[in-house]
Amino acid sequence: MIRKLLQSPFARNVAVLAGGTAFAQGVGVLALPVLTRFYTPEDFGVLGAFVALLGMISVVSALRYEIAIPLPEDDQEAANLLVVSLICVVGISALAALLIVFFGERIAAQFSTPILGQVLWMLPIGVLLTGAYSVFQFWAARKKAYPHIARTRIEQAVGGIGSQLGLGWAGVGAVGLVIGQVISNGAGFIGLARRAWTGGGDAFASVRFDGMCRTAYVYRRYPMYSSVESLANMAGLQLPLILIATLAGNKELGFLMLVMRILQAPMSLVGSAVAQVYLGQAASQLKSGRLMTFTSQTLKRLFQLGLPPMLLVAIAAPWATPLIFGASWARAGELIVWMAPFFFLQFLSSPIAMALHALNKQRSAAALQISGLCLRGSSVLLFPGVAAEAFAVSSAIFYMAYLLTIIIAIKRFEVSVRI
Repeated sequence: MIRKLLQSPFARNVAVLAGGTAFAQGVGVLALPVLTRFYTPEDFGVLGAFVALLGMISVVSALRYEIAIPLPEDDQEAANLLVVSLICVVGISALAALLIVFFGERIAAQFSTPILGQVLWMLPIGVLLTGAYSVFQFWAARKKAYPHIARTRIEQAVGGIGSQLGLGWAGVGAVGLVIGQVISNGAGFIGLARRAWTGGGDAFASVRFDGMCRTAYVYRRYPMYSSVESLANMAGLQLPLILIATLAGNKELGFLMLVMRILQAPMSLVGSAVAQVYLGQAASQLKSGRLMTFTSQTLKRLFQLGLPPMLLVAIAAPWATPLIFGASWARAGELIVWMAPFFFLQFLSSPIAMALHALNKQRSAAALQISGLCLRGSSVLLFPGVAAEAFAVSSAIFYMAYLLTIIIAIKRFEVSVRI
């Protein structure tokens, strides 16, 4: 099956990215049994609160201009998009710094976690590094420099996990987890930036203020709709975690953070790589009228590659989790069973969601994500006694609806073109 899958250029590109991601995820998974002995569930809860804030801000730090970088036909327009994206990242990071200066203590109090106030100063740094990495990663995807993206995944794993292990051994507590997370999110962007300048110097030399303004206007649908969609998507994942921490305690959030790290390992091993390659080829497939065929083939590959590891993890979790991570983490094993369908459906739908951007359906995508945020948030509030389980079930329902919506949108577009 693997030999057949690797016959296409698409699959080979995915394999290159997945190779770097496999190493990164492998390092992360192998380190977890050690990390859970250096850090308590409460420490992981602090990390969860920090990641929730970082994720919601950084996902819109470039106002989603970055995801349009692979789409223009000429490099000059793409270079203008890249510079516009970086300016947005710097601006949002500065705004985050101001918010932390004036409202940091109040934000930490909302989580009932005083130690969070000691690490919030790293939030603007994390936003800047995460946003800059994302921008240059999309430029690398445009240039099909997948081996270089894979290399950065390795750098992120080594830097982030190495920092968390070293600081955990030193006994610094939750601060060590947060520092490692920031390093992991941003490591590698300098290398990608250097390569972008080396390979596209002529295009960047032609960037002018009027060109940036014109390009920003042409792609205005991305900040108007896609940024709302992305924020709603991230908030749909992160705000329920904040609510769970408030309703069920910081320890429950710590269990969920471990669950997410475990389940994201097999899923993001291929999913993020497929998303990069899918976006890089979606525009050409759309022009040739083969986007539905291309999407169906992609879904088939995702299903074949994602189902076996997810089933294995879900079946083994209840007895394996306390054995591997320690008896105090047994609750995480129960939650893995509930969360597995959600992560598998997310694995299927998230990579092909790029089709909505290729079809200029940013408004529909935004409305769908807002609906998902309302569904998951209300589920947690309505069932506070089983908040984590409610989050898992509502998330699975949402991603099933998301997957069907993407397929229907592609089919309708191709039918309208034929007519």
